[in-house]
Amino acid sequence: MAFISAGAVMASWASRIPQIRDQLGLSVAQVGLVLLATAGGSVVALPSAGIIVHRFGTRRTVAAAAVVLSVGLSVACLGLISDLVAAPLGFVVSGFLLVGFANGAWDVAMNVHGAHVERRLDRAIMPRFHAGFSVGTVLGALVGSLMVATHTSVAAHLLVVAAACAVVPPFAVRGFLVDPEHAQQPAPSRRSHLQRWKEPRTLLIGVFVLAFAFAEGAGADWTSLALIDGYHVSATLGTLGFATFLTAMTLARWFSPWLLDRYGRIPVLRGCLVLALIGLALFTRSPVVSLALVGAVLWGVGVSLGFPVGMSAASDDPPAAAARTSVVSSIGYCAFLGGPPLIGLLGAHISIRGALLVVTVPLMIAFVVTPALAESRSGP
Repeated sequence: MAFISAGAVMASWASRIPQIRDQLGLSVAQVGLVLLATAGGSVVALPSAGIIVHRFGTRRTVAAAAVVLSVGLSVACLGLISDLVAAPLGFVVSGFLLVGFANGAWDVAMNVHGAHVERRLDRAIMPRFHAGFSVGTVLGALVGSLMVATHTSVAAHLLVVAAACAVVPPFAVRGFLVDPEHAQQPAPSRRSHLQRWKEPRTLLIGVFVLAFAFAEGAGADWTSLALIDGYHVSATLGTLGFATFLTAMTLARWFSPWLLDRYGRIPVLRGCLVLALIGLALFTRSPVVSLALVGAVLWGVGVSLGFPVGMSAASDDPPAAAARTSVVSSIGYCAFLGGPPLIGLLGAHISIRGALLVVTVPLMIAFVVTPALAESRSGP
């Protein structure tokens, strides 16, 4: 439920990006800067997230982050009720900054807990937790499509989402396991956490996750606008294309653990990279929308395992799991920090479809550094 809730909240506001753009009269570049606020909040939170998780535990961290995130969404909604505020864009940016900050702490805490459960089971299960996240994104996207089709205001939609976020995750985390590392060991110092930034394997895992986060985030942020502006489809079909990308990613995450158990991380991840590159080529260069949707499917399948397997690899050594997950997440979220404005600025000069081709560069780098994710139980 922690993963599902996080995904549903993310997709709920992401599915309304075209309407937020239209309501505030934003350019493509300005949309990228609004998305930058969310990523910026996450990047601010992530370096300290490992310390927070060690001190307060995964359960309390997720619960508190969910409440803070709901406050951020509410602030953003004030900006969308433009009759009530003098600077609507300022409220939207401030709200998304708070959303990003809460999301960063939430992300590290639930991944550390997911890795703990995976170790207890002694088999690959992290992709299915991330499938839960994707289930949430699919539900959020489909509800977003319904809200668009029924002409429901963005503010009304997101205020309901904010209320649910303040209630559901804090209730759900009562079922978390006890955090043995947190309960049995003193919280490490900030200096100890900073030492993790000097570990070659941890940094390479971070680069790998950054590449996949860039590719996944580009799909989540820009698929609907690329279809609407690039293929001239309706807003409803554009949002459904976004849901197609997320559905493909969800199914791949749910059915992939047996592949990881049978063949290992490296060959499976490299196969995913090949699929992602083919999907991006189809989505961006196809002459017809039907082939673009096929590309969205391959793109979604291809990027499905990068983030969850990266989190598992960062958590291979339990005592250092929180600190290393914080480092890897911090590096990975730089993709969300730089990706939206980069694609937005490129899209303003060429097209969103053309700008999305830049995603292929980090994916090729990920192909080279994939061996860093080989199974390890003793750290780097």
